[in-house]
Amino acid sequence: MSQPIRFYHRNAIQEVSDVSTTRTVLQYLREDARCTGTKEGCAEGDCGACTVVIGEPDGAGGVAFKAVNACVQFLPTLDGRALFTVEDLRQPDGSLHPVQKALVDCHGSQCGFCTPGFAMSMFALYEKHGHATTGCSGACDKTKPTRQEISDALTGNLCRCTGYRPIIEAAEQMFDHAPLAPLNVPALARTLDSLKRDDTFHYEHAGRAFDAPRTVDALAQIKADKPDVRILAGSTDVGLWVTKQLRDLGDIVYIGQIESFKQVRTTDEWIEIGAGVSVERAYSEIVKIYPELEETRLRFASLPIRNAGTLGGNVANGSPIGDSMPGLIALNARVVLHSVDGPREMALEDLYIAYQKKDMAENEFVAALKVPTRTGQRAKLQFRAYKLSKRFDSDISAVYAAFSFIADGDFIREPRLAYGGMAATPKRASHAEAILSDAQWHEATAQAAMIALGKDYAPLTDMRASSDYRLDTAKSLLYRFWLETRPNNPLPKSQLDVRAIELVEAK
Repeated sequence: MSQPIRFYHRNAIQEVSDVSTTRTVLQYLREDARCTGTKEGCAEGDCGACTVVIGEPDGAGGVAFKAVNACVQFLPTLDGRALFTVEDLRQPDGSLHPVQKALVDCHGSQCGFCTPGFAMSMFALYEKHGHATTGCSGACDKTKPTRQEISDALTGNLCRCTGYRPIIEAAEQMFDHAPLAPLNVPALARTLDSLKRDDTFHYEHAGRAFDAPRTVDALAQIKADKPDVRILAGSTDVGLWVTKQLRDLGDIVYIGQIESFKQVRTTDEWIEIGAGVSVERAYSEIVKIYPELEETRLRFASLPIRNAGTLGGNVANGSPIGDSMPGLIALNARVVLHSVDGPREMALEDLYIAYQKKDMAENEFVAALKVPTRTGQRAKLQFRAYKLSKRFDSDISAVYAAFSFIADGDFIREPRLAYGGMAATPKRASHAEAILSDAQWHEATAQAAMIALGKDYAPLTDMRASSDYRLDTAKSLLYRFWLETRPNNPLPKSQLDVRAIELVEAK
Protein backbone atom coordinates (compact mmCIF):
# COMPACT_ATOMS: atom_id res chain seq x y z
CA MET A 1 0.00 0.00 0.00
CA SER A 2 1.27 3.45 -0.90
CA GLN A 3 2.29 5.67 2.02
CA PRO A 4 2.23 9.48 2.01
CA ILE A 5 5.48 11.45 1.82
CA ARG A 6 5.97 12.99 5.27
CA PHE A 7 8.39 15.83 5.99
CA TYR A 8 8.73 18.98 8.09
CA HIS A 9 8.18 22.28 6.28
CA ARG A 10 6.80 25.70 7.24
CA ASN A 11 6.68 24.80 10.95
CA ALA A 12 4.47 21.79 10.39
CA ILE A 13 4.55 18.17 9.28
CA GLN A 14 3.47 17.94 5.65
CA GLU A 15 1.91 14.86 4.07
CA VAL A 16 1.92 14.67 0.28
CA SER A 17 0.36 12.09 -2.00
CA ASP A 18 -0.77 11.96 -5.61
CA VAL A 19 2.39 13.45 -7.13
CA SER A 20 4.85 11.81 -9.50
CA THR A 21 7.68 9.80 -7.98
CA THR A 22 10.05 12.09 -9.89
CA ARG A 23 8.36 15.40 -9.05
CA THR A 24 11.19 17.67 -7.97
CA VAL A 25 11.30 19.56 -4.72
CA LEU A 26 11.45 22.77 -6.78
CA GLN A 27 8.25 21.91 -8.64
CA TYR A 28 6.51 21.11 -5.38
CA LEU A 29 7.61 24.38 -3.77
CA ARG A 30 6.63 26.66 -6.63
CA GLU A 31 3.52 24.92 -7.95
CA ASP A 32 2.02 23.15 -4.93
CA ALA A 33 3.26 24.88 -1.77
CA ARG A 34 3.31 28.30 -3.49
CA CYS A 35 6.69 29.07 -1.96
CA THR A 36 7.95 30.98 -4.97
CA GLY A 37 10.99 32.50 -3.34
CA THR A 38 12.95 29.47 -4.56
CA LYS A 39 13.81 30.12 -8.21
CA GLU A 40 14.49 27.96 -11.25
CA GLY A 41 17.55 28.96 -13.23
CA CYS A 42 19.29 26.07 -14.94
CA ALA A 43 17.28 23.04 -13.69
CA GLU A 44 20.50 21.02 -13.54
CA GLY A 45 22.07 21.91 -10.19
CA ASP A 46 24.57 24.42 -11.56
CA CYS A 47 23.40 27.98 -10.89
CA GLY A 48 22.15 27.66 -7.29
CA ALA A 49 19.02 29.81 -7.69
CA CYS A 50 16.96 26.89 -6.35
CA THR A 51 19.12 26.23 -3.28
CA VAL A 52 17.21 25.03 -0.22
CA VAL A 53 18.37 23.56 3.07
CA ILE A 54 17.61 20.00 4.16
CA GLY A 55 17.73 19.02 7.81
CA GLU A 56 18.17 15.41 8.89
CA PRO A 57 19.20 13.66 12.11
CA ASP A 58 22.96 13.76 12.62
CA GLY A 59 23.12 10.56 14.64
CA ALA A 60 24.07 12.42 17.83
CA GLY A 61 20.70 13.83 18.84
CA GLY A 62 21.02 16.93 16.69
CA VAL A 63 20.24 17.97 13.14
CA ALA A 64 22.62 18.35 10.21
CA PHE A 65 21.74 21.18 7.84
CA LYS A 66 22.84 20.86 4.22
CA ALA A 67 22.33 23.20 1.28
CA VAL A 68 21.14 21.26 -1.79
CA ASN A 69 19.69 22.00 -5.22
CA ALA A 70 15.90 21.63 -5.19
CA CYS A 71 15.74 21.33 -8.99
CA VAL A 72 17.25 17.82 -9.08
CA GLN A 73 15.96 16.39 -5.80
CA PHE A 74 12.86 14.20 -6.03
CA LEU A 75 10.12 14.96 -3.50
CA PRO A 76 9.86 11.41 -2.05
CA THR A 77 13.49 11.68 -0.89
CA LEU A 78 12.30 14.27 1.66
CA ASP A 79 10.45 11.61 3.65
CA GLY A 80 11.53 11.90 7.29
CA ARG A 81 13.49 15.11 6.73
CA ALA A 82 13.04 18.85 7.17
CA LEU A 83 12.89 21.36 4.34
CA PHE A 84 13.78 25.03 4.74
CA THR A 85 13.32 27.71 2.09
CA VAL A 86 13.87 31.45 2.00
CA GLU A 87 10.32 31.95 3.32
CA ASP A 88 11.41 30.31 6.58
CA LEU A 89 13.97 33.04 7.29
CA ARG A 90 11.28 35.58 8.15
CA GLN A 91 11.20 36.23 11.91
CA PRO A 92 7.90 35.94 13.84
CA ASP A 93 7.55 39.73 14.10
CA GLY A 94 8.26 40.19 10.39
CA SER A 95 11.85 41.32 10.85
CA LEU A 96 14.75 40.02 8.83
CA HIS A 97 16.88 37.02 9.70
CA PRO A 98 20.57 37.90 10.27
CA VAL A 99 21.34 36.37 6.86
CA GLN A 100 18.86 38.72 5.15
CA LYS A 101 19.86 41.76 7.20
CA ALA A 102 23.52 41.27 6.32
CA LEU A 103 22.70 40.97 2.61
CA VAL A 104 20.76 44.25 2.80
CA ASP A 105 23.41 46.08 4.81
CA CYS A 106 26.23 44.93 2.53
CA HIS A 107 24.32 45.59 -0.72
CA GLY A 108 24.67 41.92 -1.64
CA SER A 109 21.80 41.86 -4.13
CA GLN A 110 21.05 43.55 -7.44
CA CYS A 111 18.31 42.01 -9.59
CA GLY A 112 17.56 39.60 -6.73
CA PHE A 113 16.89 36.47 -8.78
CA CYS A 114 19.83 34.56 -7.35
CA THR A 115 19.56 36.07 -3.86
CA PRO A 116 17.25 33.45 -2.29
CA GLY A 117 19.74 30.75 -3.24
CA PHE A 118 22.63 32.69 -1.74
CA ALA A 119 20.57 33.33 1.38
CA MET A 120 19.91 29.61 1.87
CA SER A 121 23.57 28.65 1.39
CA MET A 122 24.38 31.32 3.98
CA PHE A 123 21.63 30.01 6.27
CA ALA A 124 23.17 26.52 6.21
CA LEU A 125 26.53 28.09 7.09
CA TYR A 126 24.88 30.16 9.83
CA GLU A 127 23.34 27.09 11.44
CA LYS A 128 26.67 25.28 11.24
CA HIS A 129 28.68 28.11 12.84
CA GLY A 130 26.12 30.51 14.30
CA HIS A 131 26.44 29.62 17.96
CA ALA A 132 29.95 31.01 17.94
CA THR A 133 28.52 34.50 18.40
CA THR A 134 24.82 34.05 19.14
CA GLY A 135 25.04 32.54 22.57
CA CYS A 136 25.99 28.93 23.12
CA SER A 137 24.84 27.82 26.53
CA GLY A 138 27.73 26.07 28.25
CA ALA A 139 30.51 24.50 26.24
CA CYS A 140 30.43 25.15 22.50
CA ASP A 141 33.02 24.17 19.92
CA LYS A 142 31.58 26.24 17.09
CA THR A 143 33.69 29.02 15.59
CA LYS A 144 33.10 31.61 12.92
CA PRO A 145 34.01 30.40 9.42
CA THR A 146 37.04 31.77 7.67
CA ARG A 147 36.69 33.78 4.48
CA GLN A 148 37.89 30.72 2.55
CA GLU A 149 35.21 28.55 4.18
CA ILE A 150 32.60 31.15 3.24
CA SER A 151 33.79 31.16 -0.37
CA ASP A 152 33.69 27.36 -0.44
CA ALA A 153 30.12 27.40 0.92
CA LEU A 154 29.01 29.73 -1.89
CA THR A 155 30.61 27.85 -4.80
CA GLY A 156 27.21 26.52 -5.86
CA ASN A 157 25.64 29.98 -6.25
CA LEU A 158 26.18 32.07 -9.37
CA CYS A 159 25.33 35.77 -9.68
CA ARG A 160 25.21 37.45 -13.09
CA CYS A 161 24.78 41.04 -11.83
CA THR A 162 27.24 41.95 -9.13
CA GLY A 163 30.64 40.96 -7.84
CA TYR A 164 30.83 38.41 -5.07
CA ARG A 165 32.67 40.64 -2.59
CA PRO A 166 29.56 42.18 -0.96
CA ILE A 167 27.93 38.75 -0.70
CA ILE A 168 30.99 37.29 1.02
CA GLU A 169 31.12 40.31 3.33
CA ALA A 170 27.45 39.72 4.19
CA ALA A 171 28.28 36.12 5.09
CA GLU A 172 30.96 37.45 7.44
CA GLN A 173 28.69 40.07 9.02
CA MET A 174 25.65 37.83 9.52
CA PHE A 175 27.28 36.36 12.63
CA ASP A 176 27.20 39.78 14.29
CA HIS A 177 23.44 39.51 14.69
CA ALA A 178 21.37 37.00 16.65
CA PRO A 179 17.89 36.05 15.39
CA LEU A 180 14.96 37.02 17.59
CA ALA A 181 13.70 33.44 17.39
CA PRO A 182 16.64 31.10 16.83
CA LEU A 183 15.87 27.72 15.36
CA ASN A 184 14.97 25.23 18.08
CA VAL A 185 17.21 22.38 16.97
CA PRO A 186 16.39 19.96 19.82
CA ALA A 187 12.66 20.31 19.12
CA LEU A 188 13.27 19.79 15.40
CA ALA A 189 15.33 16.69 16.17
CA ARG A 190 12.43 15.27 18.19
CA THR A 191 10.02 16.00 15.33
CA LEU A 192 12.23 14.25 12.80
CA ASP A 193 12.58 11.30 15.17
CA SER A 194 8.79 10.98 15.20
CA LEU A 195 8.82 10.77 11.37
CA LYS A 196 11.37 7.97 11.30
CA ARG A 197 10.02 4.80 9.71
CA ASP A 198 10.77 1.35 11.05
CA ASP A 199 10.57 -0.36 7.68
CA THR A 200 10.80 0.38 3.95
CA PHE A 201 9.00 3.53 2.86
CA HIS A 202 6.80 2.63 -0.13
CA TYR A 203 5.16 5.25 -2.33
CA GLU A 204 3.25 4.76 -5.59
CA HIS A 205 1.87 7.02 -8.28
CA ALA A 206 0.60 6.34 -11.80
CA GLY A 207 1.94 2.81 -11.85
CA ARG A 208 5.43 3.80 -10.66
CA ALA A 209 6.88 2.81 -7.28
CA PHE A 210 9.39 4.58 -5.06
CA ASP A 211 10.91 2.47 -2.28
CA ALA A 212 13.30 3.62 0.43
CA PRO A 213 14.51 0.53 2.33
CA ARG A 214 16.24 0.84 5.69
CA THR A 215 18.54 -2.16 5.42
CA VAL A 216 20.98 -3.59 2.88
CA ASP A 217 19.09 -6.89 2.87
CA ALA A 218 15.84 -5.13 2.01
CA LEU A 219 17.58 -3.31 -0.85
CA ALA A 220 19.06 -6.58 -2.09
CA GLN A 221 15.64 -8.21 -2.13
CA ILE A 222 14.07 -5.34 -4.05
CA LYS A 223 16.90 -5.48 -6.62
CA ALA A 224 16.48 -9.28 -6.91
CA ASP A 225 12.73 -9.00 -7.40
CA LYS A 226 13.02 -6.10 -9.85
CA PRO A 227 16.43 -6.18 -11.59
CA ASP A 228 15.53 -3.17 -13.75
CA VAL A 229 14.66 -0.96 -10.78
CA ARG A 230 16.52 2.38 -10.90
CA ILE A 231 18.83 2.83 -7.91
CA LEU A 232 18.81 6.43 -6.68
CA ALA A 233 21.51 7.87 -4.43
CA GLY A 234 22.10 11.64 -4.48
CA SER A 235 20.07 12.38 -7.63
CA THR A 236 22.71 14.82 -8.86
CA ASP A 237 22.98 12.95 -12.16
CA VAL A 238 19.76 10.93 -12.32
CA GLY A 239 17.81 14.12 -11.62
CA LEU A 240 19.04 15.55 -14.91
CA TRP A 241 17.71 12.51 -16.76
CA VAL A 242 14.27 13.78 -15.78
CA THR A 243 14.68 17.57 -15.94
CA LYS A 244 16.76 17.66 -19.13
CA GLN A 245 16.09 14.41 -20.97
CA LEU A 246 12.47 13.93 -19.82
CA ARG A 247 13.14 10.24 -19.21
CA ASP A 248 10.75 7.86 -17.48
CA LEU A 249 12.83 6.23 -14.76
CA GLY A 250 10.38 3.43 -14.04
CA ASP A 251 10.42 2.08 -10.48
CA ILE A 252 12.95 3.67 -8.13
CA VAL A 253 14.73 2.36 -5.03
CA TYR A 254 16.38 5.04 -2.90
CA ILE A 255 19.40 4.20 -0.74
CA GLY A 256 19.37 7.38 1.36
CA GLN A 257 17.60 5.81 4.35
CA ILE A 258 20.02 2.89 4.85
CA GLU A 259 21.99 3.78 7.97
CA SER A 260 24.83 1.30 7.33
CA PHE A 261 25.41 2.96 3.95
CA LYS A 262 26.07 6.26 5.73
CA GLN A 263 28.98 4.99 7.79
CA VAL A 264 32.71 5.65 7.38
CA ARG A 265 34.99 3.19 9.15
CA THR A 266 38.74 3.73 9.34
CA THR A 267 41.11 0.95 10.39
CA ASP A 268 44.87 0.61 10.18
CA GLU A 269 44.53 -0.72 6.62
CA TRP A 270 41.40 0.80 5.08
CA ILE A 271 39.01 3.72 4.94
CA GLU A 272 35.69 2.01 4.22
CA ILE A 273 33.05 4.38 2.88
CA GLY A 274 29.41 3.33 2.63
CA ALA A 275 27.61 3.85 -0.66
CA GLY A 276 25.32 6.46 0.90
CA VAL A 277 28.06 8.70 2.31
CA SER A 278 27.97 12.12 0.69
CA VAL A 279 30.85 13.24 -1.51
CA GLU A 280 31.53 16.08 0.92
CA ARG A 281 31.86 13.81 3.94
CA ALA A 282 33.72 11.08 2.05
CA TYR A 283 36.42 13.45 0.83
CA SER A 284 36.61 15.13 4.23
CA GLU A 285 37.58 11.73 5.65
CA ILE A 286 39.91 10.75 2.80
CA VAL A 287 41.94 14.00 2.93
CA LYS A 288 42.82 13.27 6.56
CA ILE A 289 45.13 10.59 5.15
CA TYR A 290 45.59 11.91 1.62
CA PRO A 291 45.74 15.72 1.90
CA GLU A 292 46.86 15.78 -1.75
CA LEU A 293 43.12 15.42 -2.57
CA GLU A 294 42.11 18.61 -0.77
CA GLU A 295 41.96 20.62 -3.99
CA THR A 296 39.91 17.87 -5.61
CA ARG A 297 37.49 18.02 -2.68
CA LEU A 298 37.00 21.75 -3.13
CA ARG A 299 36.67 21.54 -6.92
CA PHE A 300 34.44 18.46 -7.06
CA ALA A 301 31.31 20.25 -8.33
CA SER A 302 29.82 22.67 -5.75
CA LEU A 303 29.03 22.23 -2.06
CA PRO A 304 25.27 21.64 -2.66
CA ILE A 305 26.16 18.91 -5.16
CA ARG A 306 28.73 17.40 -2.78
CA ASN A 307 26.15 17.53 0.02
CA ALA A 308 23.59 15.58 -2.01
CA GLY A 309 25.72 13.35 -4.23
CA THR A 310 27.36 10.22 -2.86
CA LEU A 311 30.78 8.80 -3.57
CA GLY A 312 29.21 5.38 -4.11
CA GLY A 313 26.80 6.84 -6.64
CA ASN A 314 29.62 8.58 -8.50
CA VAL A 315 31.55 5.32 -8.71
CA ALA A 316 28.47 3.30 -9.71
CA ASN A 317 27.70 5.83 -12.44
CA GLY A 318 31.20 5.34 -13.83
CA SER A 319 31.30 8.45 -16.00
CA PRO A 320 34.55 8.71 -18.00
CA ILE A 321 34.80 12.33 -16.79
CA GLY A 322 33.90 11.64 -13.15
CA ASP A 323 36.40 13.21 -10.75
CA SER A 324 36.49 10.52 -8.09
CA MET A 325 37.53 7.42 -10.03
CA PRO A 326 41.07 8.33 -11.27
CA GLY A 327 42.21 9.34 -7.80
CA LEU A 328 40.69 6.27 -6.18
CA ILE A 329 42.18 3.99 -8.84
CA ALA A 330 45.61 5.56 -8.37
CA LEU A 331 45.27 4.82 -4.66
CA ASN A 332 44.41 1.17 -5.42
CA ALA A 333 40.88 1.44 -4.02
CA ARG A 334 38.48 -1.47 -4.06
CA VAL A 335 34.72 -1.59 -4.54
CA VAL A 336 32.34 -3.80 -2.58
CA LEU A 337 29.29 -5.04 -4.48
CA HIS A 338 26.29 -6.69 -2.81
CA SER A 339 23.26 -8.77 -3.76
CA VAL A 340 21.04 -11.47 -2.29
CA ASP A 341 23.98 -13.79 -2.95
CA GLY A 342 26.17 -11.79 -0.57
CA PRO A 343 29.08 -9.36 -1.00
CA ARG A 344 31.71 -9.38 -3.75
CA GLU A 345 34.87 -7.28 -3.85
CA MET A 346 37.16 -6.21 -6.68
CA ALA A 347 39.73 -3.60 -7.64
CA LEU A 348 37.90 -0.44 -8.68
CA GLU A 349 39.47 -0.29 -12.15
CA ASP A 350 38.13 -3.79 -12.87
CA LEU A 351 34.56 -2.56 -12.40
CA TYR A 352 34.62 -0.64 -15.69
CA ILE A 353 34.45 -2.75 -18.85
CA ALA A 354 33.36 -0.23 -21.49
CA TYR A 355 31.44 3.02 -21.77
CA GLN A 356 28.56 2.84 -19.27
CA LYS A 357 29.16 -0.91 -18.93
CA LYS A 358 30.29 -2.43 -15.63
CA ASP A 359 31.20 -5.87 -14.34
CA MET A 360 28.04 -6.20 -12.25
CA ALA A 361 25.30 -8.81 -12.24
CA GLU A 362 21.81 -7.45 -12.79
CA ASN A 363 20.95 -7.95 -9.11
CA GLU A 364 24.14 -6.33 -7.74
CA PHE A 365 24.71 -2.82 -6.46
CA VAL A 366 27.62 -0.82 -5.03
CA ALA A 367 27.68 -1.16 -1.24
CA ALA A 368 30.99 0.46 -0.26
CA LEU A 369 34.41 1.76 -1.32
CA LYS A 370 37.63 0.73 0.41
CA VAL A 371 40.63 3.06 0.21
CA PRO A 372 43.94 1.74 1.58
CA THR A 373 45.68 3.82 4.22
CA ARG A 374 49.34 4.85 4.34
CA THR A 375 50.61 1.95 6.43
CA GLY A 376 53.65 -0.24 5.85
CA GLN A 377 55.34 0.38 2.51
CA ARG A 378 52.59 2.84 1.62
CA ALA A 379 54.07 5.26 4.13
CA LYS A 380 56.49 6.08 1.29
CA LEU A 381 53.70 6.69 -1.21
CA GLN A 382 54.10 9.62 -3.58
CA PHE A 383 50.66 10.73 -4.75
CA ARG A 384 49.22 13.67 -6.67
CA ALA A 385 45.92 14.47 -8.37
CA TYR A 386 45.28 17.25 -10.89
CA LYS A 387 42.11 18.61 -12.45
CA LEU A 388 41.90 20.69 -15.64
CA SER A 389 38.65 22.49 -16.42
CA LYS A 390 37.51 25.77 -17.97
CA ARG A 391 36.29 27.16 -14.64
CA PHE A 392 38.16 26.67 -11.38
CA ASP A 393 35.01 26.07 -9.31
CA SER A 394 32.01 23.91 -10.11
CA ASP A 395 33.00 22.66 -13.54
CA ILE A 396 33.36 19.31 -15.27
CA SER A 397 36.90 18.13 -15.95
CA ALA A 398 38.41 18.16 -19.40
CA VAL A 399 41.23 16.00 -18.03
CA TYR A 400 41.69 14.57 -14.56
CA ALA A 401 44.96 12.84 -13.72
CA ALA A 402 46.09 10.94 -10.63
CA PHE A 403 49.52 9.38 -10.11
CA SER A 404 51.11 7.33 -7.36
CA PHE A 405 54.12 5.17 -6.68
CA ILE A 406 56.03 3.87 -3.67
CA ALA A 407 59.38 5.60 -3.40
CA ASP A 408 62.29 3.21 -2.83
CA GLY A 409 65.21 5.58 -2.70
CA ASP A 410 65.52 6.83 -6.29
CA PHE A 411 63.49 3.91 -7.64
CA ILE A 412 59.79 3.65 -8.48
CA ARG A 413 57.76 0.73 -7.16
CA GLU A 414 54.15 -0.10 -8.04
CA PRO A 415 53.39 2.94 -10.25
CA ARG A 416 49.74 3.69 -10.90
CA LEU A 417 48.72 6.34 -13.46
CA ALA A 418 44.99 6.91 -13.93
CA TYR A 419 43.16 9.42 -16.12
CA GLY A 420 39.62 10.64 -16.58
CA GLY A 421 38.43 12.33 -19.77
CA MET A 422 40.91 10.38 -21.89
CA ALA A 423 38.93 7.22 -22.72
CA ALA A 424 35.47 5.67 -22.58
CA THR A 425 36.09 4.73 -18.95
CA PRO A 426 38.39 5.89 -16.16
CA LYS A 427 41.55 4.10 -17.28
CA ARG A 428 45.08 3.34 -16.15
CA ALA A 429 48.01 4.07 -18.45
CA SER A 430 49.50 0.57 -18.70
CA HIS A 431 52.22 1.39 -21.24
CA ALA A 432 53.45 4.38 -19.27
CA GLU A 433 53.31 2.36 -16.05
CA ALA A 434 55.51 -0.32 -17.65
CA ILE A 435 58.13 2.35 -18.42
CA LEU A 436 58.10 3.55 -14.82
CA SER A 437 57.98 0.21 -13.01
CA ASP A 438 61.19 -0.41 -11.03
CA ALA A 439 62.94 2.40 -12.91
CA GLN A 440 64.96 5.24 -11.47
CA TRP A 441 62.86 8.39 -11.07
CA HIS A 442 64.64 10.94 -13.19
CA GLU A 443 63.67 13.26 -16.01
CA ALA A 444 64.45 10.83 -18.84
CA THR A 445 62.17 8.24 -17.24
CA ALA A 446 59.38 10.78 -16.95
CA GLN A 447 59.78 11.83 -20.58
CA ALA A 448 59.74 8.22 -21.77
CA ALA A 449 56.52 7.64 -19.83
CA MET A 450 55.04 10.80 -21.36
CA ILE A 451 55.71 9.44 -24.86
CA ALA A 452 54.14 6.09 -23.89
CA LEU A 453 50.88 7.85 -23.04
CA GLY A 454 50.29 8.11 -26.80
CA LYS A 455 49.91 4.32 -26.84
CA ASP A 456 47.56 4.32 -23.86
CA TYR A 457 45.01 6.89 -25.02
CA ALA A 458 43.33 8.22 -28.15
CA PRO A 459 41.03 10.83 -26.58
CA LEU A 460 37.99 12.36 -28.25
CA THR A 461 37.40 15.96 -29.22
CA ASP A 462 34.29 17.50 -27.67
CA MET A 463 32.98 20.77 -26.28
CA ARG A 464 35.39 20.67 -23.35
CA ALA A 465 38.67 20.02 -25.13
CA SER A 466 40.24 18.76 -28.33
CA SER A 467 41.98 15.41 -28.61
CA ASP A 468 45.36 17.10 -29.03
CA TYR A 469 44.80 19.29 -25.99
CA ARG A 470 43.85 16.32 -23.85
CA LEU A 471 46.87 14.27 -24.83
CA ASP A 472 49.29 17.20 -24.52
CA THR A 473 47.98 18.17 -21.09
CA ALA A 474 47.99 14.54 -19.94
CA LYS A 475 51.71 14.48 -20.71
CA SER A 476 52.27 17.86 -19.08
CA LEU A 477 50.57 16.74 -15.87
CA LEU A 478 52.81 13.69 -15.71
CA TYR A 479 55.82 15.99 -16.12
CA ARG A 480 54.47 18.19 -13.32
CA PHE A 481 54.25 15.07 -11.16
CA TRP A 482 57.93 14.43 -11.88
CA LEU A 483 58.85 18.01 -10.95
CA GLU A 484 56.95 17.81 -7.67
CA THR A 485 58.24 14.39 -6.60
CA ARG A 486 61.79 14.16 -8.02
CA PRO A 487 64.19 12.87 -5.37
CA ASN A 488 66.44 15.93 -5.42
CA ASN A 489 65.16 19.50 -5.44
CA PRO A 490 61.41 18.82 -5.87
CA LEU A 491 59.37 21.75 -7.19
CA PRO A 492 57.86 23.80 -4.35
CA LYS A 493 54.12 23.47 -3.96
CA SER A 494 51.94 26.14 -5.56
CA GLN A 495 49.54 28.34 -3.64
CA LEU A 496 46.69 26.07 -4.73
CA ASP A 497 48.19 23.34 -2.55
CA VAL A 498 48.82 25.41 0.59
CA ARG A 499 45.83 23.91 2.38
CA ALA A 500 47.05 20.40 1.64
CA ILE A 501 50.44 21.27 3.12
CA GLU A 502 48.76 22.64 6.24
CA LEU A 503 46.84 19.40 6.67
CA VAL A 504 50.06 17.38 6.44
CA GLU A 505 51.86 19.60 8.93
CA ALA A 506 48.91 19.40 11.34
CA LYS A 507 49.08 15.60 11.56
